[in-house]
Amino acid sequence: MIERDTAPRLAGRGRGYLNSRSAQSVAPRTVRAACPRCDRGPRDTAMAITTDERGTISFCHRCHYWRSEWRAACRKCGTLFELVSDPDGTIGTCPHCGDTSARTERLHIEPTRVTRAEPLDWSPRAEAIWRRTRPLAGSLGEVYLRHRGCRLPPADGDLRYLPPTGSHPPTLCARVTDAVTARPLSLHFTRLAPDGRSKAGTGRDKLLLAGHRKRGGVIRLWPDEAVTYGLGIAEGIETALAAARLYTPVWACIDAGNLAALPVLPGIECLAIYADHDDAGTRAAQECARRRKAADREVVIYRPRMRGEDIADLAQRRVA
Repeated sequence: MIERDTAPRLAGRGRGYLNSRSAQSVAPRTVRAACPRCDRGPRDTAMAITTDERGTISFCHRCHYWRSEWRAACRKCGTLFELVSDPDGTIGTCPHCGDTSARTERLHIEPTRVTRAEPLDWSPRAEAIWRRTRPLAGSLGEVYLRHRGCRLPPADGDLRYLPPTGSHPPTLCARVTDAVTARPLSLHFTRLAPDGRSKAGTGRDKLLLAGHRKRGGVIRLWPDEAVTYGLGIAEGIETALAAARLYTPVWACIDAGNLAALPVLPGIECLAIYADHDDAGTRAAQECARRRKAADREVVIYRPRMRGEDIADLAQRRVA
């Protein structure tokens, strides 16, 4: 027997069913609710419940469970009655004559499995934004980096300044490229305050260009031509550029996941990892170092003594 649980009831509150013998027009509407199969608590909204004139269809974007509710005419007496389908089957009995044959004449469209589109590797939109950027020297981007105690990267690196436009504040704009092939993948943005002395304070000051691939990418703060024997890496841009006061060239890996997965790059004999002192940062640095050691390559990890800090925090205190 098919469960009649939270998601279907939510969908049926005044907007989910055709409750007359003639079809009525119902404006399409989608709400979110917990999935009856993989519910993870009261704040779970993995299931999308869409209602229109055909009935209600529910689809979980996590476990792909689906459920349809609609009304169909009995093949024997013509009475409209409600049917319910999910991966286990279809149920529904005509209340007038008891026939169940209408289930073979489905008037709904069964959902197909929804998958996210593959992320882009660069795009005309990314190229257009990158063309609008300017060198860091003399910009609010330089003000921000110097206020954070960072070293300015060379002009031919992949960090530039994006001037404000409309509702968009001044921004550091970094090009994300594939760690191995150097192929452009995406853009990384750091929104700045109007005076450039801090981040903008929007709650989302750091973000990536939507719909583009980040996995396997790095920000080449120094170009490949500057990388000869060794390389320094860190998660964030500020951490990498603070470390650049001690060692160059440096790249930023964007986050702990990318740093942990950084492959052993050809031609780099020594890798210096400037790790964030938190659980994720420590694990990422250790995973990257294990891969290097397994390939018989030199690697060293630098980490602040105080938990919760990174190299950029130390550098900013020195300039405060």
